[in-house]
Amino acid sequence: MATALFSHPDCDAHREPPGHPEQSARLSAVLAALSGLDLARHDAPMGAEADILRCHPQSYINRIRAALPAQGWAQVDGDTYLAPGSFRAALRGVGGVCAAVDLVLSGGAANAFVATRPPGHHAETDTAMGFCLFGTIAIAAKYALDHHKLARVAVVDFDVHHGNGTQDLLWDEPRVMFASSHQMPLYPGSGAAHEVGAHRQIINLPLRAGSSGADMRAAYDAHIFPRIDAFAPELILVSAGFDAHRADPLANLNWTEDDFAWLTQRICDLADDHCAGRVVSALEGGYDLPALAASAAAHVNVLKERGHDR
Repeated sequence: MATALFSHPDCDAHREPPGHPEQSARLSAVLAALSGLDLARHDAPMGAEADILRCHPQSYINRIRAALPAQGWAQVDGDTYLAPGSFRAALRGVGGVCAAVDLVLSGGAANAFVATRPPGHHAETDTAMGFCLFGTIAIAAKYALDHHKLARVAVVDFDVHHGNGTQDLLWDEPRVMFASSHQMPLYPGSGAAHEVGAHRQIINLPLRAGSSGADMRAAYDAHIFPRIDAFAPELILVSAGFDAHRADPLANLNWTEDDFAWLTQRICDLADDHCAGRVVSALEGGYDLPALAASAAAHVNVLKERGHDR
């Protein structure tokens, strides 16, 4: 069965000021790296406001829309900007993850990767931050629970920065287990091991600067994968940030493409055991273009191989 790839040209319209790390070239590099893979390609649809409201209040949506500039940029956070096309781009991310959940849960694809931007995992309930506007992966989790009536969803976030937005949006959601590995100390400063959620359903795995892929593998096998296995999710969602790569300029972990492939294999193993292989992954960070492209390709190639095995 095929792996689905969701993206849309509208995501290129989210423009950042010159020198900003979250540039449209990131998505171009990822899509170029995936161009030779046998994937079922889909345009990410426009997200529904009703789905954003699963995580964000109407007042926040209105504030983001009202802040859109007619030209140039509007700054909404210390490092988060809006361009005229940013709202449409963010809606493609929301629509992409929800459509991917629909397709995978209906059996139309084995698994899916959503390659859109801006990223989402730093966006809190009422706050845009960390290059992010809407909490796309948290929205996908809520959508799977409420629209598809699932009972348990797991979210794995291996971006080098803590998924503070996803944690905020899912803090009081007992049906979702959220697991985040991240360098600490590092932006945004959250993600200590004692942050466990209202129902002890959140797992934070801080990693010291300089940690290797071997360190990560041991930590995941000890602290994250056994908990997800016991949770027995009906769907696994992935916040796929590739900025833990040793070449990334914004952090100091020492992972390689092989480490992202290993993580993907182990996530797929859990999905095979509990939810018929159903995995939906969404692009988050990664700011060295060659490392981002190679790591995303390694990640999606594992999804494709596992999908073809089904």
